[in-house]
Amino acid sequence: MAIYSEQFKLGVVQQYLAGPGGIKAVAMAHGVTRAMVQRWVAAYRHHGAAGLAAKRGGYSASFKLKVLRRMWRDRLSYRQAAALFGVRGEGVIGKWERRYHAEGKDGLMSRRRGNPPAMAIPKPPKLDLKVPDANRSQKELLAELEYLRAENAYLKKLDALIQEKKAAQKKRS
Repeated sequence: MAIYSEQFKLGVVQQYLAGPGGIKAVAMAHGVTRAMVQRWVAAYRHHGAAGLAAKRGGYSASFKLKVLRRMWRDRLSYRQAAALFGVRGEGVIGKWERRYHAEGKDGLMSRRRGNPPAMAIPKPPKLDLKVPDANRSQKELLAELEYLRAENAYLKKLDALIQEKKAAQKKRS
């Protein structure tokens, strides 16, 4: 998706507002879509030049709910609501609405993107090797024993997976 500068957007909007040509002609002259020009013009009419500025960051759940309620109350389209509230794209409002109907207010909470975090691997206990085992507390010794057992089980599982993979490769050959 191309990102256009504020000056470019402002020039396109001003050409549309000043000229006799329609949205289609202005869009073709600048190599952008009609929908994009409509979005820029609507944002400019509601917010002035600030409506054409690039926006960063997400939206809070309360803001999303406010947009949806206003849209439903005044029977606004996604495009009108996006222009009124300065939302970057009208399509995102449709996603908010679908999530709200499916999950309620919880569906409007921000979601973490990307892969889920990897399984937490326990950290080894800090060992003071200068202190002999006889002088260490029972709690320290049990923590070390628990860690070593987990490490042993992990290595056994890894070995079993490697053996299974090798057996599967032999069957295919």
